[in-house]
Amino acid sequence: MEPTLDVGQRVLVNRFLYHFKDPQIGDIVVFHPPEGANGGGAGGECGDPRTGAGGSSGAACDQPTPQEATVNFIKRIVAGPGDTLSVQNGHPVVNGKIAQEDFINPCTPGGACNLPKTITIPPDHYFMMGDNRGSSDDSRFWGPVPRDWIIGKAFATYWPPDRIGFF
Repeated sequence: MEPTLDVGQRVLVNRFLYHFKDPQIGDIVVFHPPEGANGGGAGGECGDPRTGAGGSSGAACDQPTPQEATVNFIKRIVAGPGDTLSVQNGHPVVNGKIAQEDFINPCTPGGACNLPKTITIPPDHYFMMGDNRGSSDDSRFWGPVPRDWIIGKAFATYWPPDRIGFF
């Protein structure tokens, strides 16, 4: 999640917020990814091997594996249920509009930076991308995340024990 978060930085997470409202595009969330996302190395396992950054279709992964991993990830929501999505120069193109993101580390050409074929995010799923787009292992590789796997919204960061910052 660099440059937004640094390695070793800690976050506070609101675990109750999404019991009362839906997650939104732009929210930074802690969640369990699909099984296979934590396999190490670049990318992960997509539920549809034709899609995903490692597939041959030119589309981001459109469906996760059905099993939930036990590790915690932190990423930014870039698309929600029913949204259409493609990726252009590392930026999500959601419902035909490219996201304006001045907070990310840019994507280097190739690989998961350009996935021009459009997918549709399934009901009750969210598409996650890290802010370090050229090096992020995210939904482009292993698919959208079911809402039930979202733990909560990150709302503050700190370097123990001295300073706190808010998103």
